[in-house]
Amino acid sequence: MSSPQRTLVARLDNDGDVLLAGPAIRAAAASSEVVLLCGHKGAQAAELLPGVRRIIRWDCPWIATPAPEVRAPDIEGLVALLKGVRADVALILTSFHQSPLPLALLLRLAGVPRIVARSVDYPGSLLDVRLRDDPDIPESSQALGVARAAGFELPPGDDGRLAVLPPPESPFPPPYVVVHPGASVPARAWSPQRCRAAVEALCEAGHRVVVTGGPAETELTAYVAGANGLDLGGRTTFAELSGVLAAADAVVVGNTGPAHLAVAVGTPVVSLFSPVVPAARWAPHGPHVLLGDQGALCAGTRARECPVTGHPCLDRVTPGHVVAAVQQLVGVRA
Repeated sequence: MSSPQRTLVARLDNDGDVLLAGPAIRAAAASSEVVLLCGHKGAQAAELLPGVRRIIRWDCPWIATPAPEVRAPDIEGLVALLKGVRADVALILTSFHQSPLPLALLLRLAGVPRIVARSVDYPGSLLDVRLRDDPDIPESSQALGVARAAGFELPPGDDGRLAVLPPPESPFPPPYVVVHPGASVPARAWSPQRCRAAVEALCEAGHRVVVTGGPAETELTAYVAGANGLDLGGRTTFAELSGVLAAADAVVVGNTGPAHLAVAVGTPVVSLFSPVVPAARWAPHGPHVLLGDQGALCAGTRARECPVTGHPCLDRVTPGHVVAAVQQLVGVRA
């Protein structure tokens, strides 16, 4: 079989999911041109990934939250767009609770000759190579396995870690610690009160603290920063955030995109990890300290809102625990 000239990689989730696809994308890009199909919520991460030649943005009705309406003209337009890509092979990257088969059908209609994915369900003629999910393998390794099944390998010297394009210089001279209080899923976020108390405790321990967040989180970051932290909520692009994280001693963050962005720039993470999804799959794939009760009643529920009164899996973590974890990580780099 001849080497593919163009590879379509699909990862249709949020920024963190797209960052975790990075090693698989670099493997494909080592011997082919990569076109990345992603949702709008993952596009700013896609723009930072080495090896991506072109980005196609599309919000998938069976993956995006909130889910857009399924409309025939939209689907027909996507099929026409994918046909114009003229991909030799497609890698569909999904998490264990998502099916790659609807997209595989659209790719077949677009004429993609070879499609590789992981699938729990019988794929019939929709997949040329079907892999099984392994619950004990980190998400980035799962994705890299799909690329390898398609015949791609990382280039010499690439260790398979998360990586992004060189970040811009931070506007703040180190040393400092970043606290990122928000999360795309509420069940994965530490309470604002705990975050604010952690900022105060870190400052009392002698750390400068920078609080980060997106444009929709400015009220939260202002509260968490209080009088002691520097509030950057809504003031950085995703690329600029990578620079702020890269210069930090450590990042205190939940299971959300900036945790993986911190890993990608080599910064250790204090991971406030709610067990609604398994840490074996989603914990930071780099130097980190994992905080949170992984045996809590919410474990494995994939809940978006905490199903247990008081959010005990995370809110039993104290600011003192965070300060101790930061002290453990200062000076540790990937």
